[in-house]
Amino acid sequence: MKFLLTSGGITNERIRASLRQLLDKPIEAASALVIPTASYAFPGGAHSAWKIISGRAASPLVELGWGRVGVLELTALSSIDRDHWVAEVEEADALLVGGGDPLYLAYWMRESGLADLLPTLDDTLYVGVSAGSLVMGPCVGGDVTGLSPLNGGDATLGIVDFAIFPHLGHPEMPDFSMDRAVEWAEGLTSPGYAIDDATAIAVVDGVVTVISEGQWRATTPPVAER
Repeated sequence: MKFLLTSGGITNERIRASLRQLLDKPIEAASALVIPTASYAFPGGAHSAWKIISGRAASPLVELGWGRVGVLELTALSSIDRDHWVAEVEEADALLVGGGDPLYLAYWMRESGLADLLPTLDDTLYVGVSAGSLVMGPCVGGDVTGLSPLNGGDATLGIVDFAIFPHLGHPEMPDFSMDRAVEWAEGLTSPGYAIDDATAIAVVDGVVTVISEGQWRATTPPVAER
Protein backbone atom coordinates (compact mmCIF):
# COMPACT_ATOMS: atom_id res chain seq x y z
CA MET A 1 0.00 0.00 0.00
CA LYS A 2 1.09 3.58 -0.69
CA PHE A 3 0.32 6.41 1.72
CA LEU A 4 -0.21 10.14 1.43
CA LEU A 5 -0.72 11.35 4.98
CA THR A 6 -1.84 14.95 5.36
CA SER A 7 -2.91 17.33 8.07
CA GLY A 8 -5.31 19.43 6.03
CA GLY A 9 -5.94 17.49 2.83
CA ILE A 10 -4.74 18.24 -0.69
CA THR A 11 -4.12 21.92 0.02
CA ASN A 12 -1.54 22.93 -2.58
CA GLU A 13 -0.15 22.00 -5.98
CA ARG A 14 2.90 20.24 -4.57
CA ILE A 15 0.74 17.81 -2.58
CA ARG A 16 -1.62 17.41 -5.52
CA ALA A 17 1.30 16.54 -7.80
CA SER A 18 2.40 13.90 -5.30
CA LEU A 19 -1.14 12.49 -5.29
CA ARG A 20 -1.10 12.18 -9.08
CA GLN A 21 2.32 10.55 -9.02
CA LEU A 22 1.31 8.01 -6.38
CA LEU A 23 -1.91 7.16 -8.23
CA ASP A 24 0.08 6.58 -11.43
CA LYS A 25 -2.99 7.67 -13.41
CA PRO A 26 -5.04 10.86 -13.81
CA ILE A 27 -7.32 11.61 -10.88
CA GLU A 28 -10.22 11.76 -13.36
CA ALA A 29 -9.56 8.13 -14.28
CA ALA A 30 -9.26 6.89 -10.69
CA SER A 31 -11.88 5.46 -8.34
CA ALA A 32 -12.00 6.27 -4.65
CA LEU A 33 -13.84 5.31 -1.48
CA VAL A 34 -14.28 7.98 1.18
CA ILE A 35 -14.33 6.97 4.87
CA PRO A 36 -16.01 9.59 7.14
CA THR A 37 -16.19 7.40 10.27
CA ALA A 38 -13.77 9.39 12.48
CA SER A 39 -16.03 12.43 12.39
CA TYR A 40 -18.91 10.82 14.31
CA ALA A 41 -17.06 10.79 17.65
CA PHE A 42 -17.15 14.59 17.92
CA PRO A 43 -20.16 16.90 18.44
CA GLY A 44 -21.79 17.68 15.11
CA GLY A 45 -20.32 14.52 13.65
CA ALA A 46 -23.23 13.76 11.34
CA HIS A 47 -22.92 17.17 9.69
CA SER A 48 -19.13 16.81 9.50
CA ALA A 49 -19.51 13.44 7.81
CA TRP A 50 -21.84 14.96 5.22
CA LYS A 51 -19.31 17.72 4.50
CA ILE A 52 -16.53 15.15 4.02
CA ILE A 53 -18.66 13.01 1.69
CA SER A 54 -19.99 15.94 -0.31
CA GLY A 55 -16.63 17.64 -0.73
CA ARG A 56 -17.60 20.63 1.41
CA ALA A 57 -15.15 20.03 4.25
CA ALA A 58 -12.34 22.48 4.91
CA SER A 59 -9.81 19.81 3.91
CA PRO A 60 -9.84 19.21 0.11
CA LEU A 61 -10.23 15.49 -0.58
CA VAL A 62 -13.39 14.29 -2.35
CA GLU A 63 -13.75 17.36 -4.58
CA LEU A 64 -10.55 16.74 -6.58
CA GLY A 65 -12.27 15.37 -9.68
CA TRP A 66 -12.23 11.61 -9.04
CA GLY A 67 -13.70 9.51 -11.81
CA ARG A 68 -15.83 7.54 -9.34
CA VAL A 69 -16.42 7.96 -5.59
CA GLY A 70 -18.19 5.71 -3.12
CA VAL A 71 -18.70 5.83 0.65
CA LEU A 72 -17.29 3.20 2.99
CA GLU A 73 -18.85 3.54 6.46
CA LEU A 74 -16.86 1.34 8.82
CA THR A 75 -19.53 1.08 11.51
CA ALA A 76 -21.84 -0.64 8.99
CA LEU A 77 -19.41 -3.24 7.66
CA SER A 78 -20.03 -5.93 10.26
CA SER A 79 -23.67 -6.11 9.09
CA ILE A 80 -22.75 -6.45 5.40
CA ASP A 81 -21.64 -9.53 3.50
CA ARG A 82 -17.85 -9.26 3.75
CA ASP A 83 -17.35 -10.28 0.14
CA HIS A 84 -19.35 -7.26 -1.02
CA TRP A 85 -17.37 -4.53 0.72
CA VAL A 86 -13.97 -6.22 0.39
CA ALA A 87 -14.46 -6.37 -3.38
CA GLU A 88 -15.24 -2.63 -3.41
CA VAL A 89 -12.10 -1.85 -1.39
CA GLU A 90 -9.89 -4.05 -3.56
CA GLU A 91 -11.18 -2.40 -6.74
CA ALA A 92 -10.64 1.17 -5.50
CA ASP A 93 -7.57 3.10 -6.57
CA ALA A 94 -7.65 5.22 -3.41
CA LEU A 95 -9.09 5.27 0.10
CA LEU A 96 -9.85 8.81 1.29
CA VAL A 97 -9.97 8.86 5.09
CA GLY A 98 -11.34 11.97 6.75
CA GLY A 99 -10.59 13.61 10.07
CA GLY A 100 -12.14 13.41 13.52
CA ASP A 101 -11.18 11.15 16.41
CA PRO A 102 -8.19 8.90 15.57
CA LEU A 103 -8.82 6.46 18.43
CA TYR A 104 -12.47 6.00 17.45
CA LEU A 105 -11.30 5.46 13.87
CA ALA A 106 -8.66 2.93 14.97
CA TYR A 107 -11.32 0.99 16.89
CA TRP A 108 -13.66 0.75 13.90
CA MET A 109 -10.86 -0.08 11.48
CA ARG A 110 -10.04 -3.07 13.67
CA GLU A 111 -13.65 -3.98 14.43
CA SER A 112 -14.72 -3.85 10.78
CA GLY A 113 -11.77 -5.90 9.53
CA LEU A 114 -10.41 -3.12 7.35
CA ALA A 115 -7.20 -2.90 9.41
CA ASP A 116 -6.37 -6.51 8.53
CA LEU A 117 -7.14 -5.91 4.86
CA LEU A 118 -5.03 -2.77 4.39
CA PRO A 119 -1.59 -4.49 4.29
CA THR A 120 -2.78 -6.70 1.41
CA LEU A 121 -3.69 -3.74 -0.85
CA ASP A 122 -0.37 -3.42 -2.66
CA ASP A 123 -1.52 -1.01 -5.38
CA THR A 124 -4.00 1.08 -3.39
CA LEU A 125 -3.26 4.66 -2.31
CA TYR A 126 -4.32 5.58 1.21
CA VAL A 127 -4.95 9.32 1.58
CA GLY A 128 -5.46 10.52 5.14
CA VAL A 129 -6.55 13.84 6.60
CA SER A 130 -5.73 14.63 10.25
CA ALA A 131 -7.16 11.64 12.21
CA GLY A 132 -7.16 9.64 8.98
CA SER A 133 -3.39 10.11 8.94
CA LEU A 134 -2.73 9.73 12.68
CA VAL A 135 -4.47 6.35 12.75
CA MET A 136 -1.76 4.80 10.56
CA GLY A 137 0.96 5.48 13.15
CA PRO A 138 1.74 3.49 16.30
CA CYS A 139 0.07 5.94 18.69
CA VAL A 140 -1.53 9.36 19.03
CA GLY A 141 0.87 10.54 21.73
CA GLY A 142 0.39 13.46 24.09
CA ASP A 143 -2.85 14.29 25.88
CA VAL A 144 -5.77 12.27 24.51
CA THR A 145 -8.41 13.97 26.65
CA GLY A 146 -11.60 14.26 24.66
CA LEU A 147 -10.79 11.32 22.39
CA SER A 148 -12.39 7.86 22.51
CA PRO A 149 -9.86 5.25 23.66
CA LEU A 150 -12.25 2.35 23.13
CA ASN A 151 -9.37 -0.12 23.27
CA GLY A 152 -7.64 1.69 26.16
CA GLY A 153 -4.59 3.90 25.86
CA ASP A 154 -3.57 5.86 22.79
CA ALA A 155 -2.48 3.03 20.48
CA THR A 156 -3.43 3.28 16.82
CA LEU A 157 -2.72 0.79 14.02
CA GLY A 158 1.06 1.00 13.60
CA ILE A 159 0.99 0.42 9.86
CA VAL A 160 3.62 3.14 9.47
CA ASP A 161 6.33 3.44 12.10
CA PHE A 162 6.00 7.14 12.96
CA ALA A 163 3.45 9.26 14.81
CA ILE A 164 2.00 12.53 13.51
CA PHE A 165 1.23 15.83 15.22
CA PRO A 166 -1.17 17.63 12.82
CA HIS A 167 -2.27 21.25 12.23
CA LEU A 168 1.07 22.65 13.39
CA GLY A 169 0.80 26.40 14.00
CA HIS A 170 -2.85 26.60 12.91
CA PRO A 171 -4.10 30.08 13.85
CA GLU A 172 -7.45 28.74 15.06
CA MET A 173 -5.97 25.80 17.00
CA PRO A 174 -3.74 27.11 19.82
CA ASP A 175 -3.21 23.59 21.19
CA PHE A 176 -1.23 22.74 18.05
CA SER A 177 1.68 25.13 18.58
CA MET A 178 5.34 24.26 18.04
CA ASP A 179 5.87 24.26 21.82
CA ARG A 180 3.14 21.64 22.19
CA ALA A 181 4.66 19.65 19.35
CA VAL A 182 7.99 19.57 21.19
CA GLU A 183 6.27 18.34 24.35
CA TRP A 184 4.41 15.71 22.30
CA ALA A 185 7.64 14.45 20.73
CA GLU A 186 9.32 14.07 24.12
CA GLY A 187 6.73 11.47 25.10
CA LEU A 188 7.10 9.30 21.99
CA THR A 189 8.92 5.99 21.75
CA SER A 190 8.81 6.15 17.94
CA PRO A 191 9.85 8.73 15.35
CA GLY A 192 7.38 11.54 14.84
CA TYR A 193 6.50 14.31 12.43
CA ALA A 194 4.84 17.59 13.33
CA ILE A 195 3.23 18.94 10.16
CA ASP A 196 1.08 21.89 9.21
CA ASP A 197 -1.84 21.94 6.80
CA ALA A 198 0.44 22.72 3.85
CA THR A 199 2.48 19.53 4.42
CA ALA A 200 2.02 15.85 3.59
CA ILE A 201 4.06 12.70 4.15
CA ALA A 202 4.30 10.10 1.39
CA VAL A 203 5.29 6.53 2.23
CA VAL A 204 6.09 4.03 -0.52
CA ASP A 205 7.78 0.71 0.25
CA GLY A 206 8.80 2.07 3.64
CA VAL A 207 10.50 5.14 2.17
CA VAL A 208 9.26 8.37 3.76
CA THR A 209 9.15 11.64 1.80
CA VAL A 210 7.92 14.96 3.17
CA ILE A 211 6.08 17.19 0.70
CA SER A 212 5.66 20.71 2.00
CA GLU A 213 4.96 24.30 1.17
CA GLY A 214 4.73 25.08 4.86
CA GLN A 215 6.20 24.12 8.23
CA TRP A 216 7.17 20.73 9.59
CA ARG A 217 9.55 19.11 12.03
CA ALA A 218 10.86 15.54 12.33
CA THR A 219 11.71 14.06 15.71
CA THR A 220 13.33 10.89 16.98
CA PRO A 221 12.85 9.28 20.40
CA PRO A 222 15.57 9.98 22.97
CA VAL A 223 18.34 7.39 23.29
CA ALA A 224 18.19 5.56 26.59
CA GLU A 225 21.13 6.17 28.91
CA ARG A 226 23.40 3.21 29.62
